[in-house]
Amino acid sequence: MTVVYEGNTTKLPIEIEFNHFQDSECGMIIDDITYASQVIASDGKTWFFHDHGGMASWLFLKTERFQNEAVIWVWAKDSTRWIDGKMAWYSRNDITPMAYGFGAYMSKRARFVSFNDMQGYMERGETLANLDKRKQIMDELNGNR
Repeated sequence: MTVVYEGNTTKLPIEIEFNHFQDSECGMIIDDITYASQVIASDGKTWFFHDHGGMASWLFLKTERFQNEAVIWVWAKDSTRWIDGKMAWYSRNDITPMAYGFGAYMSKRARFVSFNDMQGYMERGETLANLDKRKQIMDELNGNR
């Protein structure tokens, strides 16, 4: 089982073989690419995630320097390919493996948020996984506020 891949000096996304890679934040097996992300350190160490929210939560615990230097790849639902996670746009109401709700997209749409905003929502617990916030988020996204 691969949790951390070493030696990715090109800092390009690693091909994820389903059921052979493990989420570095929650430990679950990656069996779908739809919400997968990868974080690559300057030394080529690569961590894998099956939910973008989990990746953002994990990254938040790292030093600011690490966060700024890390290369982030996310699977984009609209282009079905790996894109720069810091440049991606994130939905807030997708049904994701850990129920955070963040789907990554190459193209911006109404009510999508930036990477920094997505991280902020994760830090504050403003995700679909937070049952106290779920209704509020859905009302906002549906224009009821």
